[in-house]
Amino acid sequence: MAKSTRKTTDAVGRMVVELKKQGVEFVRFETPDLHGVGRSKLIPIERVEHYARAGLNMYGGVLALDTASSVVPGALYNEQVNYADQRLVPDLDTLAPVPWLDRTWRLICDGQWENGTWLEASPRRIVRRLLAELDRLGYVAEMAHEFEFYIFDRETQKPLFPGVHIFNNTRNEMLPIVRELMNHLRAAGLEMMTANVEYSPSQYELVYRHAPGMKALDNAFTFKNAVKEIVTRAGLNATFMSKPAADIAGSGAHFHISLLDKKTGKNAMLEKGAVNHMSALTRYFVQGLMDHGRGAMALFAPTPNCYHRLRPHTFAPSNISWGVEDRSAMVRVKYAGEPSMHVENRVPSGLANPYLTAVGTLACALLGLKEKRPLQPSSGGPSEENPNLPRFPGSLEDSLAALEADKPLRALLGEEFVSVFGVVKRYELARFRGHITDWERNEYLDVY
Repeated sequence: MAKSTRKTTDAVGRMVVELKKQGVEFVRFETPDLHGVGRSKLIPIERVEHYARAGLNMYGGVLALDTASSVVPGALYNEQVNYADQRLVPDLDTLAPVPWLDRTWRLICDGQWENGTWLEASPRRIVRRLLAELDRLGYVAEMAHEFEFYIFDRETQKPLFPGVHIFNNTRNEMLPIVRELMNHLRAAGLEMMTANVEYSPSQYELVYRHAPGMKALDNAFTFKNAVKEIVTRAGLNATFMSKPAADIAGSGAHFHISLLDKKTGKNAMLEKGAVNHMSALTRYFVQGLMDHGRGAMALFAPTPNCYHRLRPHTFAPSNISWGVEDRSAMVRVKYAGEPSMHVENRVPSGLANPYLTAVGTLACALLGLKEKRPLQPSSGGPSEENPNLPRFPGSLEDSLAALEADKPLRALLGEEFVSVFGVVKRYELARFRGHITDWERNEYLDVY
């Protein structure tokens, strides 16, 4: 193919010139799938400008693969479109180094069909729509995820040290890979804040700073996929699985969000002198999560394993609830009365797609701002102790039913997404229900 005659004074041309100056040899074109896992192609620098302009072909159904990468019938992007390719269109704002690989950078991409229409089930596309709606209302969202994860021995899939040692100095420094992660993530552009061992053996939490809009969610995508990749390259296994074993703590992805007035930059959630210093905006925001949280549960807890984590007395919520600094509530209002006041959604699992964590939270909040229902009282104590509060759906099947029954939430998410997500998740569930577990064999095989 002939070289482009277009002058290199545009953004793509300037980007490629700068990358070449820095000695970059490869650029990964990455796209998040339905589960937040990165799918990518590695492009030599001499081909980057062409693909950045024309788009890069990739199987369109990659967005709708299930958790085992199975091709799912009926998921809109497979046999219905003759298994067509999508074109990956890079978002130039996401250009960043991949510091654990030699002379390699990355771009996060969105998928487009050949006719120019977007894959509307893409969580990144839904995020754009919801952020645009917030912008129309006059607000900017600042967000960050707070991930917990385990580092296991790759052969045994067991913790690398025993015992409960949260924040313990010795355990904090026991695995050199943790400092490697911090350094690589900083070099990749994340503003890392803290690192510590968590509640269970070789469970960790690495925290980075919040950011506005899509940048915050691209940070989460970068974080999770980087942790998996770096730890794997070190011969270990990092897992964000909700509940890797019955006798250890679950791993969550607490989602922190504040809304700023886009004109003044001030925290719109704070109103000094109001009850709990919560502005009307905050009250509507939280009530939206109370009213539509069950419908969004499948986005926060998208696998059967997630529901082992959402139980009382496990530092995870178990019911539809809110409270000021209540660590057992679904929604925790943090730093009430302070400039950093914000809302924390404590439901999401560590393995949830971070874009969908944001989608579910933002959609519920937007519905709350639209419906303007009075905020229900907080429980006044540990929310998990209140038997009068509605419980979460008990399974992924129940959560999918709740999503499909919540018509305002469905409309906001879009029918294309709800259809693809529901078909893929039910396909996973059919495989799960067809599996004979060790518990069943141990319980029934010998005695009966």
